[in-house]
Amino acid sequence: MSSPNAPIESSIEIDAPPARVWEIVSEVRNAPQWSSQAVKVLALGGRTTAGTRSLNINKQGKLIWPTTAKVVEFEPGRRIANRVIENTSIWAFELEPTDAGGTRLVERRETPHGTSALSQFLVDKVFGGQPAFTEELGHGVSTSLTRIKALAEQG
Repeated sequence: MSSPNAPIESSIEIDAPPARVWEIVSEVRNAPQWSSQAVKVLALGGRTTAGTRSLNINKQGKLIWPTTAKVVEFEPGRRIANRVIENTSIWAFELEPTDAGGTRLVERRETPHGTSALSQFLVDKVFGGQPAFTEELGHGVSTSLTRIKALAEQG
């Protein structure tokens, strides 16, 4: 059985400089352009920075649910991390320049304090159980990275 605390991580090489990739991933309002689940993001304030809070509308199949998040790390050009308030997970992007002038982008779901009891209950009763949900999140990370690559390389 997959642990709700198991890390989920994937990376991709992008033929675009880190500054271009950062433009895409550092603005939480951009998530619906590439996320496998976020269909709408309403953020408070101007451009995203540390402390930015957002309301997110997510979708998986026929299921639609809201979450709220806060940017807990914001290192321009290098790392952005959002903590989902309802389940305490942290979703992060890390960027590294490549020798060829492109970017290695890593997306990671971290659960340093586990996930909430409510989240575990919903995953088990609504989202098909932990193994299926974790597998779906892993596929979603790969999908998101592929979409970000396409966006970065087209512009």
